[in-house]
Amino acid sequence: MAVCEYTYDEDSRRLKIDCLGCVYGASVEDYDSCMSLVIDKLLSNKNVGSIVLAKEREYEYSGEQVKMLLEIARIIEDIVREKTISYSTLKPETCGRCYPDFSQRMQYIAINLLRRDPVGAYVELIREARELLVKSERRDGCSKCYRYYKEEIIDMLKKKLEATKMIQLAKPHLSGYHVGSREIYRQIFTPSVRPNFMLTRYMITPPEGGTSVDRYSVGDIQVEIYKVPQHAHYVYHVVPPEFNLSEEKYAVMDAARRYMASHRPKTAEFVRSEKVREIFYNIGRDMLREVADKMGVYLTAKDVDQLANILTRYTAGLGVLEVLLADEKIQDIYINSPVESQPVMIFHQTYQECLTNLIPTREDAESWATRLRIQSGRPLDEANPVLDTDIAVPGGKARFAVITKGLSPEGFGFAIRRHRDKPWTLPLFIKSGMMSPLSAGLLSFLVDGSVSLLVAGGRGAGKTSVLGALMLELLPKVRIVTIEDTLELPIDQLRDLGYNIESLKSRSVITHVESEMPAEEALRTALRLGDSALIIGEIRSKEASALYEAMRVGALSNVVAGTIHGESPYGVYDRVVNDLGVPPTSFKATDIIMICKSLRTADGLKRFRRMTEVTEVRKHWETNPQKEGGFVNLLEYSGKEDMLKPTDTLTNGESEVLNRVASYVKEWHGNWETVWSNIQLRAKMKESLVKYSDKLNMPELMEAEWITSSNSQYHILAEKSREETGTTAPKMIYDEWEKWLRLKIKSGSKV
Repeated sequence: MAVCEYTYDEDSRRLKIDCLGCVYGASVEDYDSCMSLVIDKLLSNKNVGSIVLAKEREYEYSGEQVKMLLEIARIIEDIVREKTISYSTLKPETCGRCYPDFSQRMQYIAINLLRRDPVGAYVELIREARELLVKSERRDGCSKCYRYYKEEIIDMLKKKLEATKMIQLAKPHLSGYHVGSREIYRQIFTPSVRPNFMLTRYMITPPEGGTSVDRYSVGDIQVEIYKVPQHAHYVYHVVPPEFNLSEEKYAVMDAARRYMASHRPKTAEFVRSEKVREIFYNIGRDMLREVADKMGVYLTAKDVDQLANILTRYTAGLGVLEVLLADEKIQDIYINSPVESQPVMIFHQTYQECLTNLIPTREDAESWATRLRIQSGRPLDEANPVLDTDIAVPGGKARFAVITKGLSPEGFGFAIRRHRDKPWTLPLFIKSGMMSPLSAGLLSFLVDGSVSLLVAGGRGAGKTSVLGALMLELLPKVRIVTIEDTLELPIDQLRDLGYNIESLKSRSVITHVESEMPAEEALRTALRLGDSALIIGEIRSKEASALYEAMRVGALSNVVAGTIHGESPYGVYDRVVNDLGVPPTSFKATDIIMICKSLRTADGLKRFRRMTEVTEVRKHWETNPQKEGGFVNLLEYSGKEDMLKPTDTLTNGESEVLNRVASYVKEWHGNWETVWSNIQLRAKMKESLVKYSDKLNMPELMEAEWITSSNSQYHILAEKSREETGTTAPKMIYDEWEKWLRLKIKSGSKV
């Protein structure tokens, strides 16, 4: 084996061996020369926590795997130090004539073979013991020597090896074992692997004892879900194409990556450019062709495109994080500090909390943090240990919450919320069970009625998604002003649908970027931007006072909606009044509070999101709305039926908010039946979109483009009905709407 350079990092206790000059591969389990090299290095440095063998791929061994190799190294060290097979250690009564043959055999087993193939050395010791036993029974001149060799040397070495974890794992599989076979080591050693152009390591083998429960593809990425015995969580095992490239392609990729890294533009303006990926992709394609030609590697056009996409991911993108973010079923990604000590964790919409086979490195964390600093324009250091930002990723957006030293003593930690690449809609929430058709119809009616709504709940309950869906219930002609400290609402998607939106970004109460305007000032500015629907990403701090002040004096004549943390209507009141300092009487400007919750199954293993209450805030109370009947539920969640159900207050037409909305419409004033029919009409249309989507296998019917067109069509037909009959006739409107829907579906035309 060629001489290999190695480095040792005392802080991480990481031994890295460069095997690029080696004619063999670079894995302990596949190559006896690699195992011999590693054990030699461990003989001179035993304070090793992880071992990396680097060639086209890097194979990293840690934990128990390193301990197994250290145990073998210590046995070899004991043999040499104690001169176990040296003639000088033999008892005087042994004749010594048979020693040269025995010594030669033992030198091979205990010094040579033990380094390369410890299991083979153990098997050879067993065979040698049998032979010596037979020889000792011959009663010739050396029988006493043979007995000594067996009992004092062979049995002692066997005992030492049997105490090691490696031999204990191997013993059940020794039947028919051939010395030199590496198959047994492939069961014992499972390194994390990464190509040289990547930073992230990955576990190439499935979890031990795991049973595959699901398998699907995300583009050219293969995903398999495993259930592991005695574990409550599943394992999300991902195999992107970059993990399965040929050695030639790896070499081409690595050469191209090193060249592009050395010529990467450093200006923040370029890195933040929306075209940076496109530029890197085009440069990468040309570079890959050039490198492949120089190396004599033939690449097809498809190969070049695939490699250019991978290269862009690891130069202009977020590396392996983009592999996870490409999966729409992943809702959250968690990378705890210290990042290199544990796999990435995710929250999967079907399998909930899952471990992945991806293990980031400190270099990964530094790379991600640098890119987030540049793209957000915000600091992240010990003086500013928190960064909260939203950035675009292929296929959608993601919210990154990052912590570092100054808050996290062990360095970087990441929590990533993946946003759907398309806005959530009320029909999609009906489909997922988040809400019932009736609740969707009621919310649509309330948004049209220009009420003030708060969507409340805990983190991850779906508040922002619901708020985005409510925005789609506004007609595109309505001007919308949004205020967010972290950009999460689907602004770009709504603009693409023709919505009239002005988006404002305020200063985060967490990161305190001085160049950004405080939320309360941003809100007062929004109020001076003309008559608009006002959407507030989250009510967190002083802006609450400005908002309620504006609502109280009637400065807003359109719908006002926002999200806030709170687990109940009173919890929202308590936060607004006692935490944020809004006077109790001002809180009465709130019309509707919706509560979203993340619920669990009885076994605690699964979670699901549900809207659990739709509550109106009445105005007659003085000091405490909870005690004075200020909170009246219109919809309540039934755990038994797993759905939102209407209360008598709603069905009997006793809602003060709905009656107030009805009083502004001539046909509805004093006529609850027409109001209720309109709510049910909206509910029926939302439900029909879900049913048609399922029946025709057209999931796009529940997406924002169809919802916007459907809502506009409803308003057109309602106006037509009013002109022709003097009222909005629900049956006529629905029949005409359904006719329009079928025609659009049949024609296959875009909405």
